[in-house]
This record gives sequence, C-alpha cells and structure tokens, in this order.
Amino acid sequence: MNNMVSQFGSFLGKIALILILSTGTTIAQVETVTKPKINLDNPDSRTMEHDGKTVIIPSSIKDQTVTGYTSYRMGYNLLSDLKDFIGKWNLTLDMNGKAIPSWLEVKLSGLSTLVGYFVGDHGSARPISIINFENGKITFSIPPQWESANKDLVFEGVLSGNNLTGTIQYPNGDQFNYVGERAPALVRDRNPTWDKPISIFNGKNLDGWHADKPENQWVVNDGILSSPESGANLISNKNFDDFKLLVEFRYPKGSNSGIYLRGRYELQIQDDIGQEPSNLLFGGIYGFLTPNEMAAKPAGEWQTYEITLIGRRLTVVANGKNIINDQIIPGITGGALDSKEGLPGPIVLQGDHGPVEFRKIVITPAR
Repeated sequence: MNNMVSQFGSFLGKIALILILSTGTTIAQVETVTKPKINLDNPDSRTMEHDGKTVIIPSSIKDQTVTGYTSYRMGYNLLSDLKDFIGKWNLTLDMNGKAIPSWLEVKLSGLSTLVGYFVGDHGSARPISIINFENGKITFSIPPQWESANKDLVFEGVLSGNNLTGTIQYPNGDQFNYVGERAPALVRDRNPTWDKPISIFNGKNLDGWHADKPENQWVVNDGILSSPESGANLISNKNFDDFKLLVEFRYPKGSNSGIYLRGRYELQIQDDIGQEPSNLLFGGIYGFLTPNEMAAKPAGEWQTYEITLIGRRLTVVANGKNIINDQIIPGITGGALDSKEGLPGPIVLQGDHGPVEFRKIVITPAR
C-alpha cells in the first residue's frame, strides 16, 4: 500500500486512532489516545506520540460528520526510523531541467550511528563520517572534492513512500531537488549463456557510436580509433546487460581515460606504471574497487582488458593478469550517464580527459 491513511475521531476529548502503515508493512492499532481536541490552526495541537514516534496531523484535513461523530480522514506522516534509510540509493537530481545521476549508501555503524558513501555527478565515492538523523530526516555535509568553492556539500533527505527525496546544496550555493530509489541487487539466478562475439568498432569509421557533445574529436585512422585531445565521450548506440568485453588500448605518457560499463561504472585507463594499486588508478573501478596488483604497461604500448560483467559482479584481466576477481560493484561512479542500474546500458569511452587510442573493442553479450 503506497499511501498511509488514517481516520481520527474526536469525542469527549478522546481520539480513536487506527494506523495503517506502508513502511515495513506494519499495522498498529491504538484503542484510545487521550488528547485535547485538535485545533487545526495551532500546529502544537496537531501532533501526537505513538510508540516513540510522532504522528503529524496535516493542516489540510477537512471536517466531516460521520454517524454523529466528528471525524478526519487524511494522509499523514509517521516519522521514519533511522533504520528505514539504510541501504543503497540511486538518486536523480533535477538540475535546471536536466536529469543528473548521483548515488548514496547509508550504513549503520554500531548501535545508532549512521555513516555512508556519496557519489556526485562527478568525482569518486566520498566517505560520510556521520549522517545525522532527527525528526524523520537525514542530513550530512562533506567537504568539496573537485569543486572550486570552499564550502561543504549539504544533503537533506526524507522518506516519501518507497522513495528518498530532498535537496543537495553544492559548495557554490546551487541547490537541487532529487528523488532516490533503492538500488537493485542485480543478483542473477543462473550463469549466463554467451552469444557470439560482436566487434562494436569496425576499424573503419564511427558507425555504431555517437558523441555526447556537438563537437566530436574522435577519429579513425589506419584501423585505430583515437581521441587526440580532451573533448567528447564516445557512446555505443547499442545497450548491453551482462557481457564479456575485450578491448585493446594505448595512451601516451601521463594520460588518463576510462571505459564506462553499461554507461555507469568507470574502469580506469591511466598511466600509473610503478604505482601502488588504487581504486582511483589503472584497473580500478573509480572510487570503489581496487585491483590486486598494478598491471599497467609503459605508456605507448598496446594493452588489453578482458572484462566480464554479470549483474554487479565484475572480473577484470589486465594484460593477462587477473586484477579484479568476481567482485561486486557497489554503485554508479562519477560521470555515469544515469543511475538506472536495473536497465541495460552502453559502452562509453572517456574522451573528456587525456588522449587515448583503441584498436579492438569486441563484446560478447549474454543471451
């Protein structure tokens, strides 16, 4: 039941209350609750306590006479428990009319402290040291990451049915509304049967791809797909669910690029030879999954990724070394096309950072 509905009757200073709760499919019944008669013009008289929670009687309710009793029928807010917020949330911001993806994980630390991780429309997953909970609302602030302003990002949210809704105020002061849905588990009940491999780069031109900006710097020369300078990202026209993906790529010294799987999870391509493994460097799922070793070759050499993505489970073999073995991707990474994780998505080649080249892109989709 999506909406919570209640009927309040007032007689001789007592209110009979029947609550039908959608959250957690709990049903609670209170025979009589003694309280002064409700004055709809006085906010203090429109609240009552039940089982440690506060019921707010909206000022929009109207009187009706039913079999001689004065009764009220309305939707009400039963303030959420902090545990109702726990989990992963796929957020969509309304940023001046444009749908922008974001992500939040809320976790319980100990008995009653909420902590978590947040992914904005860009950047990596950021830890949240504490998520405040009061009067059915969560709030937190985190310092800027790639933003130029020096103020904190401020997040507020309440539960509205099955959704998380609220506002995000960015360090520059801009504030946007969002709606969040619980992230799907993406658990598969069986191993996939693989279809035939498909070369989604034909070695001749950009057929089957499109840029995310009007100006497209991607070119094909001598069978090599290259982005010589920072500009647009390149997006496959086809969407894919579960798949195996083989890519051969090359980059110059100091460059930075990536591949977005289903358009949502960035696998880093970066000149990091000799560095300690990191989820921000070569072979990492940006901000989330750390490879078990640094398998990068020197800049200027051709390299390979062999990627298997089934639901959230990811395996990556880089240059013949298994660096991520059947690990679960928690959520979308910064720069994702959307937060609709339950849907198939495209392959995206990052072109808005450094130069990069590809000579083979072969995908084997699940049947």
